[in-house]
Amino acid sequence: MQGILGKKIGMTQVFDPSGAQVPVTVVEVGPCVVVQRKRAEKDGYDAVQLGYGEQKPQRLSKSEIGHCRKAGDKLVRTLREFRVPADSDLKEGDILQADLFDGVAYVDITAQTKGRGFQGVMKRHNMAGQPASHGHTMHRRTGSIGALTKEGRVWKGKRMPGHMGNTQVTTLNLKVQEVLKDDNVLLVRGAVPGPNGGLVVVRKALKKAAKAS
Repeated sequence: MQGILGKKIGMTQVFDPSGAQVPVTVVEVGPCVVVQRKRAEKDGYDAVQLGYGEQKPQRLSKSEIGHCRKAGDKLVRTLREFRVPADSDLKEGDILQADLFDGVAYVDITAQTKGRGFQGVMKRHNMAGQPASHGHTMHRRTGSIGALTKEGRVWKGKRMPGHMGNTQVTTLNLKVQEVLKDDNVLLVRGAVPGPNGGLVVVRKALKKAAKAS
């Protein structure tokens, strides 16, 4: 099993064995229930569908309730699929928790970033802006966006003001500082995308594992 669903709790700091202060993000991972086990013979591929969080019955359709009931009595808020090997022994009703990351040094975390609304080029693209001296009228505006008559249009991909944030982002190779199995929590070194309380997908790091091999 390569990943699990969880929730970003927030940031804090801990001290490593050498006494150095380390900024960490607290991520609650699981408990996730295996709602469905997909197999190549029936579904065309091998995967497990994990459910995370609790949901009230009145907020689910009858088909969604019936789907969750196949794996037990728990009704879940979120469903996500993860590929598994064909010989995986996971089955409906199994529970995955933080001990999945015992001995894992690095993880990749995927989340939805905070929405920033409509932003200008200085905030959205880190542009320097126009002169701020007295008498100038274009302090934070974009400036020229194209040529005159040679092209007579704006090139595709031009960096301009627009909607910022609220996109899926994956942060790679975050170091696992500590696994707190009793609290079902990972302490991950550095920052994680998204707001506190937001859904995250935590996977064992792919690129770090490839380098190690």
